[in-house]
Amino acid sequence: MPDEPKLIIDTDWKSQAQAEKDRLDQAAAAKKPKPSVAGEVPAAGEDEKVRFEDVVALLASQSLSYLGYFPDPRTGQAVVSLEYAKLHIDMLGVMEEKTKGNLTETESAALTRTLSELRMAFVEVQAAVSKAVQEGRIKPRTMGGPGAGGIGSAGPGLSTP
Repeated sequence: MPDEPKLIIDTDWKSQAQAEKDRLDQAAAAKKPKPSVAGEVPAAGEDEKVRFEDVVALLASQSLSYLGYFPDPRTGQAVVSLEYAKLHIDMLGVMEEKTKGNLTETESAALTRTLSELRMAFVEVQAAVSKAVQEGRIKPRTMGGPGAGGIGSAGPGLSTP
């Protein structure tokens, strides 16, 4: 039998690696957020506060989505629902009205500018949809099957013939 190479295991290296792993685990445990009263651990980044601009951006992106600016992630096609776009724009209008005098100049200007741009986009899309419907290029339809328009449905939309 030929001489087989001897395998030499450096046990000192193993113990150093295990000690390093234990030290990192302890450091991670120290940084881990403590459970809340309900026993839940907040998600990563949850300790950052949600700002007013974040709420405005959320509602604005929903409005733009329903105006057809973003494709549906499931189908890859844009969905236009003027009713839902108007709903989200109107929610921003309510926020503007109810927060008047309570916002910083920057927040107020950003909300006013966002609302103005969304309202202009809504009018443009509404005009384009009306023209396309009159020309017969698209027809209004209700998405979601029976009971569409209720909670949990995609709501009204448009389709090509």
